[in-house]
Amino acid sequence: MRIVSLLPAATDIVAELGLAGHLVGRTHECDWPPAAVRSVPVVTGADLSQDEMSSREISDAVGGAAHSGSSLYTLDTEVLSTLAPDVVLTQDLCDVCAVSYERVSRAVRVLDTDTRVLSLEPRTLTDVLDCLVTVGDLLGVRERAEDRRAELLRRLDQVSRLTAGRPRPRVVAVEWLDPLWPAGHWVPEQITYAGGEPLLATPGEHTKPMTWEQVRDARPDVVLVLPCGFPPERTLREREALTSLPGWAELPAVRAGNVWVLDGPAYFNRPGPRVVRGAEVLAHVLHGVRVGAAVTDDEARPF
Repeated sequence: MRIVSLLPAATDIVAELGLAGHLVGRTHECDWPPAAVRSVPVVTGADLSQDEMSSREISDAVGGAAHSGSSLYTLDTEVLSTLAPDVVLTQDLCDVCAVSYERVSRAVRVLDTDTRVLSLEPRTLTDVLDCLVTVGDLLGVRERAEDRRAELLRRLDQVSRLTAGRPRPRVVAVEWLDPLWPAGHWVPEQITYAGGEPLLATPGEHTKPMTWEQVRDARPDVVLVLPCGFPPERTLREREALTSLPGWAELPAVRAGNVWVLDGPAYFNRPGPRVVRGAEVLAHVLHGVRVGAAVTDDEARPF
């Protein structure tokens, strides 16, 4: 089986199923597990150099006339053709997260092969875990996929049990800094499993920008900062995008020292199996509860 993954979460799923050795192509953003993907050929690129741009500049570029969603990404169809994949995994959930399903389908049609294209579109935690079985079924390892899903559900249940009966802090999760954007889809469920009350977004919701006044009026007990695509070090470079807002210091979360920067790409932004680890991380952040491995500074640190 020759697999090309055009979505980092799909690469995570392939690895979770023990099939990373079958990957013959990946995106420039696929980085997990490092040892398994490092030597896999890259078939995409990006028009923006995000490391050199602020959140506002990135947002303006994505929404500007020069780009329209996934036109931000390039797809090397010549390399794709050379790789001759049996399966291509892609998505049609977010226009600014990866190469779109439509573009991938067009590229595969040009190849004139029997390549199967599977689009993953999870919106909730259940959807994310079900994707394991969907991919596993296509790749011929359905039983293994069902076992992995059952284990991940067991871990989520453990998070819920260990945080049950505790006071539930009110939580705002920030998925983009400028403009401010609340984290929707599966993140509110991660917060709920970890013993918190999510604010400003509901499970499965494809959110839109929020005003600072909405955040301030919500008076969250905890603020989670997990920008899409930003590791913690990158997020901390733009701390002032939040700390300079009027009334920031008066937020209950700020006054109590309960503002956290998290590894968004690893555990919250991507709909892959590591969202379960994200819930475990939140159990530590919200209640000091350890579930699984101890939480490291790379996973969560004070903002």
